[in-house]
Amino acid sequence: MASTETGTAAEAAGTTDEPAAGAPAAGPETPAPAAAEPAGPSDLAGLEAGLDALDTTVTSRQPWLRTLASKAVPPVVAIALVLGLWQLAYHFELKDHYLLPSPVDVARSLQDKWLEGTLLDYVWTSVSRGALGFLASVAIGTPLGLLVARVKPVRAAIGPILSGLQSLPSVAWVPAAIIWFGLSDATIYAVVLLGAVPSIANGLVAGVDQISPLYLRAGRTIGARGLTGVRHVLLPAALPGYLAGLKQGWAFSWRSLMAAELIVNAADLGTGLGQLLEQGRELQDMSWVLSAILLILVVGIGIELLIFAPIERRVLRSRGLLVKS
Repeated sequence: MASTETGTAAEAAGTTDEPAAGAPAAGPETPAPAAAEPAGPSDLAGLEAGLDALDTTVTSRQPWLRTLASKAVPPVVAIALVLGLWQLAYHFELKDHYLLPSPVDVARSLQDKWLEGTLLDYVWTSVSRGALGFLASVAIGTPLGLLVARVKPVRAAIGPILSGLQSLPSVAWVPAAIIWFGLSDATIYAVVLLGAVPSIANGLVAGVDQISPLYLRAGRTIGARGLTGVRHVLLPAALPGYLAGLKQGWAFSWRSLMAAELIVNAADLGTGLGQLLEQGRELQDMSWVLSAILLILVVGIGIELLIFAPIERRVLRSRGLLVKS
């Protein structure tokens, strides 16, 4: 009887052993908090990716008008500055007017060639020669560069010769080519090849030398050997250096072509920009000469901006070296 009354009093006082609603249960059955686990490899990889993302500068996409202005305004200002200085030199007669014509005189000379319908023929003759010579140089220089880069006896024998040929002025080959081939297209293409092949081969050699040995061992491990390894491992890994060699090879091709066209001048060869420049010299027409120089410059810059610059940007972006805005 007493025990029953005691239990009733305890329930009324709210001192029962059951936990109150919403409160955690205390006692030996309550699990202890779990200890912090050490970070695993996946967590470390995620941390490294986050740090890399913090280090990478990504700019927001700008309106196309602003992008065009940021890229077009600086060269336009530079060209305007050059034309202004040129006009000042003409105005103050630093040279006689027949020796230093004004920009207007040069523009009028270009206009005359355009109206005659011969200007595009001059440009196309030189561009087609340069493109064909450059493609032939790539076809010869690429396997030669791979051979020099991967075979040590060949590198010891030919490597210094390629470096010497690259430093040799292209115009030095013109007299020898004329003796060998006469006044023909073969002479022009021979000079272009001798000027461009060493640059392309040396560029590829430099690109192969910069490849990490880990890539080559990984390629051999998965069975990429011989031509398969060259195609899928060696050339893609050496692409930045190879592309630099291609750009330099085109520059040497264009310079060699102009040197050859200046000297190899025959009626059945057609008239390129180099021959146009030589005709202006023979006529003592400085407007003509400066027009030809301007066209040579514009074609060289145009090839660089329209062909090599987009390829270079794409290669750099694919390797994470250039962030697309």
